[in-house]
Amino acid sequence: MATPANVHDSQALAHLLHGAETRVWGNSAYVGQTRVIRRVAPKARDFTQAKASRNKALSAVERAKNQNKSRVRAKGEHPFLVIKRLFGFAKVCYRGIAKNANRLFVACALANLFMVRRTLLRAQHRYA
Repeated sequence: MATPANVHDSQALAHLLHGAETRVWGNSAYVGQTRVIRRVAPKARDFTQAKASRNKALSAVERAKNQNKSRVRAKGEHPFLVIKRLFGFAKVCYRGIAKNANRLFVACALANLFMVRRTLLRAQHRYA
């Protein structure tokens, strides 16, 4: 889903979920989205990061949970590194939402192919 730059990711959460999720992972920007997750994907467990406030720091247990959540989320963030850094998709010219969305979807498909190719090359190199 492609949105204009003035729409935050957390505002589009209901459109990103398909309803059959069992877990939803998100950073601290998704802290207030528990009701949206429950409404759209009732079987999903909310694994968003805990957020500290100015008056209340996170406990050691909450920090450890956040660290484990970050490890899982880092696996999902790697394709964005490929898209942004290797393919130069950090900034786009506005050509209309439909054209920018099309370019984004092609970049995502190419990133998948790039990562599979790299995995296969690493495996081939390991067994050679």
